[in-house]
Order: sequence, then structure tokens, then C-alpha cells
Amino acid sequence: MLIGLFIAALIAPFTFMKPPVDTSIKEAPEIKVIPIEKPLHNVKLPKFSKIKDVKEKKRAFFAFIKPAVEKQNNKILSQRNKLLAIKERYLIDPKLTKADKSFLAKLSLKYKSKTQFGVLAQIDKLLLKVDIVPIPLVLAQAANESAWGTSRFARIGLNFFGMWCFEKGCGMVPRSRNEGAFHEVAAFSSVEEAITKYLHNINTNTAYSVFRTIRGQLRLQELPLTPEILATGLLPYSERGTDYVLEITDMIRHNRNYF
Repeated sequence: MLIGLFIAALIAPFTFMKPPVDTSIKEAPEIKVIPIEKPLHNVKLPKFSKIKDVKEKKRAFFAFIKPAVEKQNNKILSQRNKLLAIKERYLIDPKLTKADKSFLAKLSLKYKSKTQFGVLAQIDKLLLKVDIVPIPLVLAQAANESAWGTSRFARIGLNFFGMWCFEKGCGMVPRSRNEGAFHEVAAFSSVEEAITKYLHNINTNTAYSVFRTIRGQLRLQELPLTPEILATGLLPYSERGTDYVLEITDMIRHNRNYF
């Protein structure tokens, strides 16, 4: 018994000892600091992210974008009306003035339209491309693609439509860009430039030929360019396909009062 008590006395102090503490210095986990980017433009953007009232934010965003859309659409409409006037004159007297030939040549080059066809065919092909995109559709896409003007690409490069470019330094490198990819998100110096490039993309890119066909059919039948109908031609605009189109048409319906 005495031996047992003696052994217990020896062990007891050690049973209450704390486990040894690792005193070695561990490296703190690396914190990735994302540098603050300076805007690639001199435009004073409204601070859309600071506007908490949803209605106020929508009004501010559309008011900021809409004037440039109207201006560029009017320019396109002026070119279209000139095309229609040339066609009307040619149907009466199949001759082209030097000015008409020059106008058709410049427009064909700008809109990537082939010129080896007859005059009427050339004009008709141009009329499919030289046309407006309804303002509600442009505004809905701008709001969707730029998260109501708060996205990095909108703030830094005035890119409200997620348009890409393929030359080094032409814009902003996406942070989630896949390894081996070399595209950038285009940057613009003004809202007008951004709208001009967007409209030109819709009017010339082969991906949107269905959009232009739908628009041409509406014109042929003298029907209004309904934005919800035209949105169905933007299926290739996003990898989300049908879901994207449904989202855009839903945005058009819900924001009609703001347009």
C-alpha cells in the first residue's frame, strides 16, 4: 500500500501538466491585395454603388446612358434614310451620282458588306445592317452587363456591355481569365465611344445575323421594332443563351417606366 501511494505521489504532478506549447514562429497566411485601378478615361461617373434607393439608381443610370444612345441611333437613322433615298431614286432612274457611289462604298466598308452585287442588292444588304437598336433594349443590356454601372469594367473602362478586344493593352485583363486566353475587356474614352462600338458590333458581327434578320422582317412588314422581339436575336451574346434573353426581356418589361 505504501508503495502504491508512493507511485501515485510521483505521477500526480505530471497529470495536471499542460501539453507542450509549440513556440515556433508560423508564417501568417498570405493576403492577396488587389491594387486600386485608376480609370482609363476622364469621364466623371455617377457613384451608382452609393445610391441605395433602387428607383433613384435606375433613373440615374438610364439618364446617364440614354443621351449617347439617342445620339448614335440618330446618326444611324440619318444614314439609313439616305440609303432609302438613293434606292428610291435608283428605282426611278437606274443611275448613281458620284456622291451616291462614294457614300455606298464608304458605308459598305464600314459595315463589312460585300459590294460584288448589283446596286439594289447592295443597298438592301446595307439596310439590314444600317439600322437602330431600340433604346429600351440597349439600356436593359447596359444595366445587366454592368450591374447598373457598378462593375469594374464599367467604372474603369466605360464598358457597359462586356465587349472584348484581342490586342494586348486594348483594355482590362479579366481577373478570372483562363490560362492561355489572351482577350481583354475593351476600354473606352467616352460613353459615346462605348455606345458606338456596341451598336456597330450588333450591326456587323456575324453572331447577330439573326437579330438583323428579325429587325429586317419587322421593317419589311412596317411593324415597330419591339425590343422584346429583337432580344430573341441576342441568343449568342451570352453563354447563358436562353436564360440571358429571358432576363433581358424581363428587365425591359419591369423598367419600362424608366425608359
